Amino acid sequence: MPELPEIAIFARDMQRELAGRTLAGIEVLQAKCLNLPVERFADALQGARIAHVTSRGKWILVETDRGWLLLNLGMGGEILLTDRERLPEKRRALFDLAPDDGGRPGSALAVNHWWFGYCHYAADPAEHPMIARLGPDVRGLSLEGFRARLAGRRGAIKTALLDQSRLAGIGNVYVQTPLWRAGIHPARPIPTLSEGEIAALHREIQAVLEGSIAAGGAPFELNLYGEKGGWDDPYLSHWEEGAPCSACGTPLAKVRTGSTASYICPGCQKLAQRGP
Repeated sequence: MPELPEIAIFARDMQRELAGRTLAGIEVLQAKCLNLPVERFADALQGARIAHVTSRGKWILVETDRGWLLLNLGMGGEILLTDRERLPEKRRALFDLAPDDGGRPGSALAVNHWWFGYCHYAADPAEHPMIARLGPDVRGLSLEGFRARLAGRRGAIKTALLDQSRLAGIGNVYVQTPLWRAGIHPARPIPTLSEGEIAALHREIQAVLEGSIAAGGAPFELNLYGEKGGWDDPYLSHWEEGAPCSACGTPLAKVRTGSTASYICPGCQKLAQRGP
């Protein structure tokens, strides 16, 4: 599932490739991914000129002179910049891009969702019901802002970090390494975390997200050009139940945390409540 690093990379590359381009044609192969009937969706964006591309949490926001195209890959998928001669076999929507004044030839943006993805239109993303519910992006959030988002919460720290209405963008892939590096068990109740632990967790979240973006995202995700990411996180490549922790050698364990599972090091990430 693409999370904040992969979405930020898509937005960055789409801004470079698409700004100033015109949507010359729109083809929808899966109507249920839309928030409008196919005809209304196509009419709203057909001929629109792309002004800017950014991201919010796990959403890509494409601003045009006729409103906004909002993309979310849900549980997984791809967005590929290609052309009509090299279209991927699997796609849910296709956006043809007209040649531009800068000499770039016509091309196509192919969007594929595995499960629960969206291609939505909105006159203003602030009025889009799913985006309006998002908390601030966890990337770049100050320590003070991070503390404020956790204040008053009594549940498990991992549950709070995955709550998109509190902190947008981080999911089950990118939550695990920061918790391990900070020495925090994912099931620790938030009130038991010390000020130092919260600061360490904030620092490690930022480091992991920025490190993945710099490396091109997770190795099992594809970017706009169909290339795999190069994020070499030992948590992803070496962690399995019973394997030794690279920090202390303790056999790793797999635990359930709410509706998700986590690998933890019982030596580095103790569940005991130490208190603030």
